[in-house]
Amino acid sequence: MKFEVKTLAAGAAGEIELNDAVFGLEPRADILHRVVTWQLEKRRGTARGTRERADVARSGKKLGRQKGGGTARHGDRRAPVFIGGGKAHGARVRDFNPSLNKKVRALGLKMALSAKAKDGGLIIIDTLDVDGGKTKALANQFAALGIASKALVIDGEALNLSFAHASSNLKGVNLLPAIGANVYDILNHDTLVLTRAAVEKLEARFHG
Repeated sequence: MKFEVKTLAAGAAGEIELNDAVFGLEPRADILHRVVTWQLEKRRGTARGTRERADVARSGKKLGRQKGGGTARHGDRRAPVFIGGGKAHGARVRDFNPSLNKKVRALGLKMALSAKAKDGGLIIIDTLDVDGGKTKALANQFAALGIASKALVIDGEALNLSFAHASSNLKGVNLLPAIGANVYDILNHDTLVLTRAAVEKLEARFHG
């Protein structure tokens, strides 16, 4: 399908032919949910396991007589009440590393891109050059493009330094290279801005 290409100054820069196999799919909530869940699970850190009573290397001999000692009735020094004893109800090592088929992950990214193209949240920019890397200039250009909320900007193989400097102080604007494009970030932003180079990289990623 053909899609209009704009400049940062909101001018026309021609058209681009988007691959329907990447930008023209019908989004499925179940696929998107599976991929987003997988991404968030992959971000979770694994807790360091603590040593519980059975893991502490101490003698299991009873400390003293059950009665007549004038102190509490203890078993052995591995009890949690002693310094160096095992932790009571300590943290357990849990695995937050689920697996997801590569084809499902690729399909999820295609559907996320298609969802933005379908609901009008996609803008394609010719280049990201900002004169002098000035934040104020970029803010005015975004206002002219109608970008007023959270926006994810995806560039080609390398990030445009002038745009990176200008956008660093703009709240809600995030910049990624094409290799970093992912379902969660795309869906978590109201507007997706792609450069021509980003479109080429993304299409080559699936049909290289």
